[in-house]
Amino acid sequence: MVTVPASKKFYQYFLNYVGMAFGAAFAAIAIRVFLIPNELIDGGVIGISLILARLFGGSYLSFFLLVLNIPFIYLAYKFIRRTFVIQMFVAVVLFALFLTLMEAVPSFNADPLEAIVIGGAMLGAGAGLIIRNGGCTDGTEILAILINRKKGFTVGQVIFVINIFIFAAYGWIFNDWHIALRSLMTYIVAFKIMDIVIAGLEELKSVLIMCSRPDNLSKIITHELGLGLTFIKGKGGYSGEDRDILFIIVERLDLAELKEIVLREDPSAFIAIENLHEVAYGRTAQIALRRKHRKQRAEKS
Repeated sequence: MVTVPASKKFYQYFLNYVGMAFGAAFAAIAIRVFLIPNELIDGGVIGISLILARLFGGSYLSFFLLVLNIPFIYLAYKFIRRTFVIQMFVAVVLFALFLTLMEAVPSFNADPLEAIVIGGAMLGAGAGLIIRNGGCTDGTEILAILINRKKGFTVGQVIFVINIFIFAAYGWIFNDWHIALRSLMTYIVAFKIMDIVIAGLEELKSVLIMCSRPDNLSKIITHELGLGLTFIKGKGGYSGEDRDILFIIVERLDLAELKEIVLREDPSAFIAIENLHEVAYGRTAQIALRRKHRKQRAEKS
């Protein structure tokens, strides 16, 4: 077992909290400058806090955010893991702090479409930075995880249903369904940008290839595309024959050429393709990849 030095752990924690602070500041700017002036809300605990702040006064927004997240922090402590509780608590406090500090920031005079797109994008980017650095500001995600464990519904399904009720309640309370629908659009923009920030812009695919001549095909793929691959031992469910399955991680731009090569060499090959959100490399693998990229650049030049 490899022991990580305490100084390296502290440095990593420091970077995580700095990243959370930037994300919290970014999200707070989006809410104060774009969402609140245009009567828009987000989903989850933030959305409920914005509704209550509109009812009882904008200065109470940070208070509502903290109070509403307390039960979910307790649930995270009891059912998930204690280290996550610390990170979630820090993220919520930072977010509430920046919301308070930016209360006097002047609003941007934007039309509804600008507010939806720019405000939603900034909010999603901020929330994505917080989650990417190990934090969380929306307790409904904790509730969704627990429901997923107990009932089997996916986290996304639970959050979607909760947010539908929140947006519907917003339109009903203020008797204005236009702001509810605009808020839903803002949430969709924020969710998409958050996903991009968390997963990154790289569109990676994992590819499983079952063919009659895996050894020959692997050499052709390595030579023509310069891709690394792995052999996985498999067994035919119908024939019972042992066979090698090729596993490859490929960028989206190389996917079409990969399929062309595989089907050219073996028209009866079976290809299964899945989306990948992220691929993490160890230090040794990173060094090997850098050497490979330098070699490819040298060959091209």
